[in-house]
Amino acid sequence: MLKILSLFTVALQSLGRRQKTLERINFRRRVPTLAAIEIEALQMAGIEGIILDLDNTVVSEDDRYLSPHAETWIETAKAQGFEFFILSNGKRKHRVLYWSKRLDIPAINPAHKPWPFAFRKALKRMQLQSSQVIVIGDSLHTDVMGAFFSGCSCIQVASLPHPPRWWEKLFGKWVQIPYPCDRELWELD
Repeated sequence: MLKILSLFTVALQSLGRRQKTLERINFRRRVPTLAAIEIEALQMAGIEGIILDLDNTVVSEDDRYLSPHAETWIETAKAQGFEFFILSNGKRKHRVLYWSKRLDIPAINPAHKPWPFAFRKALKRMQLQSSQVIVIGDSLHTDVMGAFFSGCSCIQVASLPHPPRWWEKLFGKWVQIPYPCDRELWELD
């Protein structure tokens, strides 16, 4: 038990140091869209890999909306040397495979977020340490908590419009950021 507590303390201290570095370079933890994340700020923070949520971060869960400029942002980040990995709790495996191929990013589905097992697997496959990776997702209870449990930094994006699930009806304003009304949405054909 003492060993677990000491490991937890070390992880918290490491996260605290990283957060101070990110704050020093004016790094935002919550953004309206994926494309609003500054790639240069990630590089300045020493980030080399990105674990990306799919549902309601890149594309809405009902495949109705695509986050504006998401594909361009991902391609730009790849061109600048970032490694990517998709972790999805989505129930439709064929959909995750489709987006994995379309974006040319490996994926794990089901990821069972927030548990750290898939995060650790993604870190191992990217051959990076948790301090070099940032998790980007829309949900506090899966993406942000998963980043915390795996020792990664995290950015929470506003959730794309989608049919609400039962827990979102109960806890929505605490677990997700609503998509801003003044932002454009791209509809998928």
